Amino acid sequence: MKISEARAYVDRWEAVAEIKQQELQSASIAEKWRQLNSIRRRAARLDITGGDNNGEIEIFLRWAKLKAEHASSRKKSIFMIG
Repeated sequence: MKISEARAYVDRWEAVAEIKQQELQSASIAEKWRQLNSIRRRAARLDITGGDNNGEIEIFLRWAKLKAEHASSRKKSIFMIG
């Protein structure tokens, strides 16, 4: 494979990745919800559900809350300085 062919190959895959990203961003909430439900149903049929996650969701929610509070405090401090 020549360098130009390899570069064209990589460029094509980068273009595909960009299109996929645009599709994900433009999907409606309803479409994302349908996709999520489809994944959950398939996992249940295959018996590969997560089961007990040892509090993983609670930890995720706690981190999300801390992140939101941090972002909020940073916005306030930026406006106070500027």
